[in-house]
Amino acid sequence: MFLSDRQFEIVQSSFLPLLKGALVFSLSLTAITFVIGLVLAVITALARLSNVPLLSGIARAYVSIIRGTPLLVQLFIIFFGLPSIGITLDPYPSAIIGFSLNVGAYASEIVRAAILSIPKGQWEAGYSIGMSYPQALRRIILPQAARVSVPPLANSFISLVKDTSLAAVILVPEMFRKAQQIAATTYEPLLVYVEAALIYWAICLVLSFIQDWLENRLDRYVAR
Repeated sequence: MFLSDRQFEIVQSSFLPLLKGALVFSLSLTAITFVIGLVLAVITALARLSNVPLLSGIARAYVSIIRGTPLLVQLFIIFFGLPSIGITLDPYPSAIIGFSLNVGAYASEIVRAAILSIPKGQWEAGYSIGMSYPQALRRIILPQAARVSVPPLANSFISLVKDTSLAAVILVPEMFRKAQQIAATTYEPLLVYVEAALIYWAICLVLSFIQDWLENRLDRYVAR
């Protein structure tokens, strides 16, 4: 047999705890932080495109700091560093803050590029029928930019699923943390980590199929 009886039992007994860690913590953390991060991304992208130097400068500084420092370091600062100044957060909220800030910075560049890709004639068309800047942005530009940004944002979402494994270092009981605990008690780290990797892979495959379906559906509304 490829696996011994003991190893097979370990795989069986560890599958549900790993899957629970993935569904309850990894995927929920991904979904929550992606939604919050996407809101931050839109706000940051609009701030960077603003003609107000202060707003543009703050947005640029935020993106530069987050993109210029490792996510792991950001999580350590939030969870282990902030208590030194009297701010103590539980592991899960710390992970939400850290991942949301990270997603917001990276996704803001995707959103900004998508907005800039819309021809200026679309803005002029909105102004010609009496729309204000916010109305043209909301009714004409953002809907088109949303379609353009779907593929890179979907890739970011899939990457975020895997990045949530970093939350294990701040004690969030997501799937990789569960794998570490099981490996420590069974003394089968290779077996357990490969099992966790396969679960991550399966989740990402499902998300990739959803991404393809969504892109094909949005293509129906593209003029040929």
